[in-house]
Amino acid sequence: MTQAHDKLIGPVPSQIVNLARLQVTPYEGRVAEFNVAAWLQLPGLANLPVSLLISYLDGTNRREVMIDHGKVSQHNKILLSGVARLPVKQKIEDMQVRLRSAVTTQSLAVEELFVQAVELPQASTRQATA
Repeated sequence: MTQAHDKLIGPVPSQIVNLARLQVTPYEGRVAEFNVAAWLQLPGLANLPVSLLISYLDGTNRREVMIDHGKVSQHNKILLSGVARLPVKQKIEDMQVRLRSAVTTQSLAVEELFVQAVELPQASTRQATA
């Protein structure tokens, strides 16, 4: 069995985490959603598969959620993105964006990292006009 290697892309500031509005779902319970995108340079990992994930503390439990998978280009670059749906029982703390690969990542250059709480649709407030 191969061992996965994780590399920190970047921590998510608590101001961004605190903007997430929790939704209640029938199967997952309370869930916070975040749009996440990372444009990365990964020297030495050309043509190898990697995964983007979010790691976070929920109370005393460390959890992780996969966001996207892809193969690094021959130019050692990759864009990974998606919506992270984080189940929450207590509170999200120490949220981190991480890269997982089958081989050790010697170096990692983050060209761009984007994390934003998903905005929930507002109830429409239409008024009838006579």
